[in-house]
Amino acid sequence: MDTTALLQTPLYDWHVRQGGKMVPFAGYAMPVQYADGIMVEHRHTREAAGLFDVSHMGQVRVSARSGNVADVAVALERLVPADIVALKPGRQRYTQFTNAAGGILDDLMITRLDDTILLVVNAACKAADIAHLRAGLAADCTVEVLEDRALIALQGPAAEDALAAILSPADAATLRAMAFMDVRVLPIAGADCVISRSGYTGEDGFEISIPATGAEALATALTAQPQVRPIGLGARDSLRLEAGLCLYGADIDETTTPVEAGLEWSIQKSRRTGGARAGGFPGAEIVLAQLAQGVTRKRVGLRPDGRAPVRGGAPLYTDSSFADGIGGITSGGFGPTVEAPVAMGYVATPHAAAGTQVVAELRGRAVPCTVSPLPFVPAGFRR
Repeated sequence: MDTTALLQTPLYDWHVRQGGKMVPFAGYAMPVQYADGIMVEHRHTREAAGLFDVSHMGQVRVSARSGNVADVAVALERLVPADIVALKPGRQRYTQFTNAAGGILDDLMITRLDDTILLVVNAACKAADIAHLRAGLAADCTVEVLEDRALIALQGPAAEDALAAILSPADAATLRAMAFMDVRVLPIAGADCVISRSGYTGEDGFEISIPATGAEALATALTAQPQVRPIGLGARDSLRLEAGLCLYGADIDETTTPVEAGLEWSIQKSRRTGGARAGGFPGAEIVLAQLAQGVTRKRVGLRPDGRAPVRGGAPLYTDSSFADGIGGITSGGFGPTVEAPVAMGYVATPHAAAGTQVVAELRGRAVPCTVSPLPFVPAGFRR
């Protein structure tokens, strides 16, 4: 496939040398898999450690015109429903940009360091997110896109040992002491890297922001270790689906609210009705009302019968007559760890309880599905 017209991450040439099958994704040429294939890559990440290039994501630094990083946190709360003011230096938080209807414009990670706040946004939403930030924060803050940095995710139970092996003893000790969603700035090969203990696979692991010039050396050093293999987009998707994690544009979008999507855990008490800084974000009246009164539909996990995956877009019904539509599947595939098809989707709230039997329509055929708790695979995060 010709990918020459697409954008390239700093690791593009490295992927090609590793045998990556390059495909278009969010305007970039990205590896969908390597020679071993998606199933092997998926299982290797669950059992050892996988290296993912996520440099297509947007990395953004937000600074206050006052010079006080606390003012950035206050300003960001005008755009997101999470408590950013209470976010401590060296910590990261998941949240969403919302619109006036409470819909999700994008989901993102916000990191607070001693002197700045960093954001990581989705690649497909990057330009819109940056425009949204600049429009919403112009009075208080400057928004700087960090074009000269790569982002590498190292995921799996062996991730800590693999990353610690290329750090100094003191920095390795710092790394090992990190808990889930902790962030530290550590030198790797002479470059200051922002390392968070987080990821998109449901496994323990790290995301490493590094100057673009150092990305290839870091990827090479990590994959030189026997427990680490490069992993493509295909396994990244099956891993996050088993982990019950949302994909923007599929499971969440401008028509879904955080409450409908089951993301209400990301809205802290201070931003809810009666909290110290309740509301104040776009769509707050709708989102807070849903928190209090409930929603008419919910995101759920689904376990289709049989071995055939049921993909996103399949409608859901109460029974095989296809007479009573109750929702639809938003993501679906085969789960290599659970060794069975898994899916996520939205159903009318009366049908959202675990164990409820529903039916998906697959090319005119009725596929029985059972509403299942999420995640499908227990999380391996280091608490």
